[in-house]
Amino acid sequence: MKDDIINIAKHLPVMARLYPDKEAIAVSSGEEDDGKIIYRAMTFSELDKESDKYAHGMAKLDIKMGTRVLLMVSPGFDFTILAFALFKTGAAPVLIDPGMGKANLLNCVQDSRPEVMIAVGKAHLAKMIYPRFFKTVKRSIIVGKSFNWAGAGPDRIWIDTEDPFDIAKTKSDDMAAIIFTTGSTGPPKGVVYTHGMFDAQLTMIRDHYGLTEKDIDLPVFPLFALFSIALGMSVVIPEMDPTRPADLDPQKIVNAITQKHVTFTFGSPAVWRKVSAYCAEKGIRLLSLKKILMAGAPVRKEIHDRLLNKILAPGAMTYTPYGCTEGLPISDITGREVMDETWDETCEGRGICVGYPLPGIVVEVIKITDEPEPEWSDDLKVRHGEIGEFVASGPVVSREYFRLPEPTRYHKIYDRNSGTVRHRMGDLGYVDDKGRMWFCGRKSHRVIVEGETLFADQCEALFNADPYVVRTALVGVGEAPGQTPVIIAELNKKGLAADKDVVIKSLLGHADGNVMTKPIKTILFHKKFPTDVRHNAKIFREQLKAWAEKKTKKAY
Repeated sequence: MKDDIINIAKHLPVMARLYPDKEAIAVSSGEEDDGKIIYRAMTFSELDKESDKYAHGMAKLDIKMGTRVLLMVSPGFDFTILAFALFKTGAAPVLIDPGMGKANLLNCVQDSRPEVMIAVGKAHLAKMIYPRFFKTVKRSIIVGKSFNWAGAGPDRIWIDTEDPFDIAKTKSDDMAAIIFTTGSTGPPKGVVYTHGMFDAQLTMIRDHYGLTEKDIDLPVFPLFALFSIALGMSVVIPEMDPTRPADLDPQKIVNAITQKHVTFTFGSPAVWRKVSAYCAEKGIRLLSLKKILMAGAPVRKEIHDRLLNKILAPGAMTYTPYGCTEGLPISDITGREVMDETWDETCEGRGICVGYPLPGIVVEVIKITDEPEPEWSDDLKVRHGEIGEFVASGPVVSREYFRLPEPTRYHKIYDRNSGTVRHRMGDLGYVDDKGRMWFCGRKSHRVIVEGETLFADQCEALFNADPYVVRTALVGVGEAPGQTPVIIAELNKKGLAADKDVVIKSLLGHADGNVMTKPIKTILFHKKFPTDVRHNAKIFREQLKAWAEKKTKKAY
């Protein structure tokens, strides 16, 4: 019975029956002279039927439950149709950020051992040039312009039939996808997503944010378009490069929101820093937009302030859900609570409040260690209010990495009593008396100086308040426990124009004013921080550490 099937794709035919002529997805196909966007659209009925035709073709090629399919297709019609078709067959799409760098991308392909490759021409060209990374691929399908050398065209997996496709009888623990982490704190790892995880995410996002079929979504993260469509929401694909969200044209985002009456969007802080600044400068209001979710990196107060007090309509809200590829969402906090209650404490070095754990999520704080913890014990927990490592469990939390036993051993803790797997987030922080989580920094980014530990995000918040900087990063030069703490600053226009000695004095003033940052005596300037691909917001501190060690000419 279909009711026994756990699969995000089972919602599509339901929505096609309920809203057959409703627009499911709209994609830009150009602009008119006045800047108005020209859209091509597909209804729920059309999307369901088209994905059925591809699913029939995939099944004919023996793409079935458990088949790993490398899917490298741009956001839009192709990605959405093919993703739903793959889920209908029970195959597991392998999703990798295309902008994470050649070496990382190729290693991810090799690690995921895909059997089928459905991709654009550039990816097939990479397969020709670097065949050893693709040696498990037995069948190649090219999407877009076809070349004889690349593989069969998409017509090979499309059958002209009106017969509905019988969705694979997938269960909660069956593998649904392999999604790679960004690699912001180490090599990217393939997270095994189960159908139960996707189902729990869908329910949690719908219930927590009050989303209904009346909402219209502008998804900056392509995967989340599938959730919105499964909920009966119309989706508008933004005109932007998803691998470089911070480089978007804010006017195009504004035009899409106002023209299509978008009510909901989920994107990185880098997107909304740029769009909100543009709207504030131009006096633009986005009155249809009711909910903005920003995730991937801490969101500064001024972004919430601009959006809530200058751009959005009364009653609209900003949110900053917290989590990771291995588990999302874990907790959430509104922009109003950040502005009214927590930001002043952040600026005093208390950490960044990421809100309350969501229903069904259990968060514990354990002692900081770099060693694996194979089995859960309450003895691992720190005292209430003490900084430790967040450990999360719940229906949206993954159990393992794909074919990576060592990272799985280091990041997962088996709870014998409950039979669950707890995920070590790699994030350090504490829980306050209200039950809110406060993030203090990544475990791999802590700096140990003569027995004292400095936590990156706690310290950086003090320096980020300086009028000369865009942002700062704390790194430790040398090896623990005798590291030299260094603050690296990315300067704003005022900072670039100022005398550097004046800027250094200003920044060191922040260090001297707080006992936590007193050991920091060295300031360096960096033109532009390296950041992750997915969010354009997470700072690659490992790269900055290597740069700082060269800059300070220290040999370790």
